[in-house]
Amino acid sequence: MAILKAFKGLRPPQEIVKELASRPYDVLNSAEAREEAKGNEYSLLHIIKPEIDLPDGTDLYSQEVYNKAKENFEAFKSKGWLTPDEEDYLYIYAQTMFGKTQYGIVGCASVDDYMNNVIKKHELTRPDKEQDRMKHVRITNANMEPVFFSYPAVEEIDQIVTDYVKANNADYDFTADDGVGHHFWVLRDKSKIDRIISLFEKLPATYVADGHHRTAAAALVGNEKRKANPNHTGNEEYNYFLAVHFPDNQLTIIDYNRVVKDLNGNSPAEFLQKLNEGFEIKEMGEEIYKPDTLHNFSMYLEGTWYSLTAKQGTYDDNDTIGVLDVTILTKQVLDPILGIEDLRRSKRIDFVGGIRGLGELKKRVEGGEMKVAFALYPVSMQQLINIADSGEIMPPKTTWFEPKLRSGLVVHELN
Repeated sequence: MAILKAFKGLRPPQEIVKELASRPYDVLNSAEAREEAKGNEYSLLHIIKPEIDLPDGTDLYSQEVYNKAKENFEAFKSKGWLTPDEEDYLYIYAQTMFGKTQYGIVGCASVDDYMNNVIKKHELTRPDKEQDRMKHVRITNANMEPVFFSYPAVEEIDQIVTDYVKANNADYDFTADDGVGHHFWVLRDKSKIDRIISLFEKLPATYVADGHHRTAAAALVGNEKRKANPNHTGNEEYNYFLAVHFPDNQLTIIDYNRVVKDLNGNSPAEFLQKLNEGFEIKEMGEEIYKPDTLHNFSMYLEGTWYSLTAKQGTYDDNDTIGVLDVTILTKQVLDPILGIEDLRRSKRIDFVGGIRGLGELKKRVEGGEMKVAFALYPVSMQQLINIADSGEIMPPKTTWFEPKLRSGLVVHELN
């Protein structure tokens, strides 16, 4: 049974929403955030990346940074840039990219569901990143940014959303600078809210698509608060955290590719010879080649694109992890040939989201920074769900979801 809760969201006035809404904290560094928020006092980056309002070189994990987050959050509220709704609502958040629109339900997920594995994960989290977001949640006493969840599509929920969207104008409707459209409705109909919540109760699980660290941080802080409260009842707002839930059949995972600095002492000819043991290799020429099926890879080396198709017997289609192309590439190439044993810590490998296009891989190699690039066929939502259901963990940097959620359309306070 999955718990979904309506809540009294903090939201910006319509006239400043486009300026206030920001990209998530973890998709841009401090310099990029500083530039993006330049001249825009409304940007939520002042709260989620508060170092932009402090001197260059400030330690990102210093107490000064977290204090600035709280100071800026309180200022946003006092200035009326984030104000509370009058009632507990659910919200509908739709995103349009490349002519396709996906519709999510914004509500609160349950700390209990996270602890009891009703909310299923597919990635490991890093303690340092968890601690950073936990400190941010503690000091602001809020979930400033939603996490990105998916759930097995339910036809009746889809119909409720479709009917409501057709019958009501969006409360927010804007196109961001990257061309992605963002559309947001406050679901004010209590009967529809109650029905959606009851339909969620029938779901066996929901799935973290993107935002594992924020999910862990929100749940762990909620758990801290309940342990610290001698009068804890289970109904307190800290028992829940902000999430956008998208039906699985509306989501697309795009490729997450790899670039490597060197050939581990191999000449290009030696490298190709070693690859031939596990792959059918076809030279594709100078035109960009994109993998066209599972177990097919694209490689850019010495000015030439290659098609690599994993040979039968080098993978196991009955193994939820072994069937993944990221696993095949690691076990057949990155570890034994290129000597990259730890994808999380090696300085010789980098990861490039497919949203940047395969031209980015070519650019990184031709610029001399990298020696070879690999493009992978994207993981499917069904593969993600199968892995999460089995309790397995995906290899690092396996999934890339686009479009990213905009932060600041609604905020959840824990008091």
